[in-house]
Amino acid sequence: MSGFAGSISQVRTITAAAARRIALAAQGFSEPKPAGPLTRRHLGRLIERLRLLQLDSVNVAVRAHYMPVFSRLGAYRRELLDEAAWAAPTARRPRMLVEYWAHEACLLPVSDWPLLLSGAKRAGWWCNYRDLAERESVLVNDVLAAVKEIGPVDAGTLERLLGVASRPRGGSWWNRSDVKRICEWLFGTGQLTTGTRVNFQRLYDLPERVLPPEVLSASPVEPAVAARRLVGHAAAALGVATEPELRDYYRLGPDASRAAVAELAAAGELEMVRVAGWSAPGYRHPGAHAPRRIEARALLCPFDPLIWERTRIERLFGFRYRIEIYTPEHRREHGYYVFPFLLDDALVARVDLKADRKDGVLRVLSAFVEPAASVARVAAELAAELRTMASWLGLSTVAVGERGDDLVGPLTAAVR
Repeated sequence: MSGFAGSISQVRTITAAAARRIALAAQGFSEPKPAGPLTRRHLGRLIERLRLLQLDSVNVAVRAHYMPVFSRLGAYRRELLDEAAWAAPTARRPRMLVEYWAHEACLLPVSDWPLLLSGAKRAGWWCNYRDLAERESVLVNDVLAAVKEIGPVDAGTLERLLGVASRPRGGSWWNRSDVKRICEWLFGTGQLTTGTRVNFQRLYDLPERVLPPEVLSASPVEPAVAARRLVGHAAAALGVATEPELRDYYRLGPDASRAAVAELAAAGELEMVRVAGWSAPGYRHPGAHAPRRIEARALLCPFDPLIWERTRIERLFGFRYRIEIYTPEHRREHGYYVFPFLLDDALVARVDLKADRKDGVLRVLSAFVEPAASVARVAAELAAELRTMASWLGLSTVAVGERGDDLVGPLTAAVR
């Protein structure tokens, strides 16, 4: 699928600007934010659109899964998302979201859980624990029995109950105990899931106590069928994308993704298009639309699905972005936890943010504006969005540091 198949005259051409608007609309940035309080229904509609909220342990500003909802819908009770993902399910309020490895560790609709367990995804890192699980079958059974009896439960508690040594004191997080490895193996194979989280620590539970009966009783999904459905979800969430970008959304295997894209295109469920400036063919979802204009204002956390695929962002927005969390401080170009700033249909700035919860301050550690952007307008709009974010996080003020470029001065004045 590296070139344009079929007759060139049969492939529609769309402009780069139209592709950008299609992508933003697909990600939920073409609609006004709700005027009233956000409800479970608002959240459900957004999840239906995005399909995935990435989880990450970094909490320097706000945890990653909360931010995409704020970026698209505005201020909301974070407990609303917690309840959808981790509250004990009831008949009136069944579990909306479940955790699994998708793009990375993600929250996803419970209905998609069987698709990701089908074998369509490439093998996960937990497969490294297969030999351990086979060798320690008694421990596997003991873990499952303990979770059944007392779950939801964390790995440390299981270690103590089963009398298994934990990882050495002072060892790295990756220096896991056998119990933790077994738990992750069982999680990856779908025999355990996350019952809830406490202080962001995963508590394991049995799927039958978390997922609705219709999901658990559903017939196994053939890998090829699951791949087509996942590619379809990715296409709807991205609007228009190349095959590798569709593949990356759920981290599918190359062969499974290419076959799924070809089959969906042949069935008319994806439209092959030529996008001006793209060297590879694009695939447009039939439901994708290109608004005449985008009027958006949003801060995007480093793990927002709009900016997962870096080459795509460079091609769509002319915006080079890299996460510098693991870069030594003296080598960081823009900062530790940098949020791109979306204004209308352009990424116009980036800010390194930290929530100083002790002093009640949202700190802008650095601020940089893109070359073609209006500094005055960016400063005014960014200041307004920073104040909204600070209020949402329960912080009283915004403080701008000195690191950055021409944006720092005007932004400092604008947040006062």
